[in-house]
Amino acid sequence: MKSLGEIIRLGKTPRVIGFDDAPFDKSSDAPVNVSGIVCAGANMEGMLWGELTRDGDDSTDVVSELLLGSKFHAQVHLVLLDGVAFGGFNVVDLPELARRVDRPCVAVMRRVPDLDAIDRALSNVPSTDAKRARLARAGTIHEIDPFVFQCHGADPDEVAATLAILTLNGHVPEALRLAHFIGSAVMTGSSSNRA
Repeated sequence: MKSLGEIIRLGKTPRVIGFDDAPFDKSSDAPVNVSGIVCAGANMEGMLWGELTRDGDDSTDVVSELLLGSKFHAQVHLVLLDGVAFGGFNVVDLPELARRVDRPCVAVMRRVPDLDAIDRALSNVPSTDAKRARLARAGTIHEIDPFVFQCHGADPDEVAATLAILTLNGHVPEALRLAHFIGSAVMTGSSSNRA
């Protein structure tokens, strides 16, 4: 498997999978669905679908098992997450995910998060200390215009260059936009107006 740096230098098309949670009822304990969209560059090539626990602690397990149990694992160079938490505060252990799937993992954000507000909100969910520890392990929040992200397993500059290849408009890679739109459409009957 070529590194991101090699892919960029050789002008190859990176294959990625982008994971996002679908809309969910915040008053329900029902599982939260998550979609994983595989793209070569910005072109969709496949999809995974799973579920995890709202405000739980199983997101790292679910994402890694979905990818490792699929035919796509051998093909992807990079794993993208829409933020570092799914289903409310089901926080992904970013370095552990990168270790398990043996691929660089990147949590992409639309803007720099309000860490104080996140910390206050965490006090309202189970396993607060474990979630705080996972958030801390996610590491430095990089701002490399126009992208905001945390990453493990790859150089931040190479990640930013790869994200630029994967993004058609704005600052959200196409795999994550599609994961968001598809999850919304499946759960609500229509894609949302924000990706």
